[in-house]
Amino acid sequence: MEGSGGGDPAPAPAPAPGEEEEEEEEEGEGCEGLWELPVERCERRPECGRCSRPQKVCLCPFLPVHPLKVSTCLYIIQHPAEESRVLRTVPLLAACLPPDKCKILVGRRFSEDRYPELATVCRNPNTLILYPGAEATNLEEVAVMSPSSSIMIIIDGTWSQAKDIFYKNSLFRLPKQVQLKTNHSSQYVIRTQPTNTCLSTLECAAVALSIMEKNKSIQETILHPLQALCSFQLQHGAQIHHSKEHLLKNGLYDKPMPKNKRKLRRMELLVNNVKI
Repeated sequence: MEGSGGGDPAPAPAPAPGEEEEEEEEEGEGCEGLWELPVERCERRPECGRCSRPQKVCLCPFLPVHPLKVSTCLYIIQHPAEESRVLRTVPLLAACLPPDKCKILVGRRFSEDRYPELATVCRNPNTLILYPGAEATNLEEVAVMSPSSSIMIIIDGTWSQAKDIFYKNSLFRLPKQVQLKTNHSSQYVIRTQPTNTCLSTLECAAVALSIMEKNKSIQETILHPLQALCSFQLQHGAQIHHSKEHLLKNGLYDKPMPKNKRKLRRMELLVNNVKI
């Protein structure tokens, strides 16, 4: 029925010839000067060649004057996402050690064909991989029986990234699996960890090397630049990040609880002091 409102609306009259062009010109008039403005290029701040920090906040004064003399060789398996992090710890670790004692491989998947050197390392009976789990032996026990010269693989990434790399690369199941038995809280306080005793890659390497080399001063030396980094960030507005375990136990976790049952179960384990 006409006039009921149920029919299609009447089409708008077509603009007269030339009207469209005039409207577009009027809209573009206000932007005319903007197109001529020079484009500002985003340039990275100059970085220090040793610690990889911007030169203005270089941490070299807190690094050892000479690289530490160690017999253990570290292979850092780094998730690609870690490369772009501003406050990453692996460059500081590498700056503390001789180049031939700290080798960094970036990637998610490591096949024997593409990484023959890594495959050889994984088959070496003296190679250890630092990854916690039911099958892992405490490093202190292994160090008593291990030779003075050995190789250790450490995975660098978030806990979920490290888990993905470890379980989806069969090469990493070849070395002897070890873990750290420590109650020390992480000093990397400007980044959130799952539990209070979860350590950053640099901290893991510092503790592991001090055990393997039977030299506690190694741990203190490697942790020195990390302490300086955290201190500097806190002085310039950064906040202390408590672990997820601490936030959950004290009712301070302000993010929405996950709907995934597996993730909820992991949070329950954190609150109830169950090792995960």
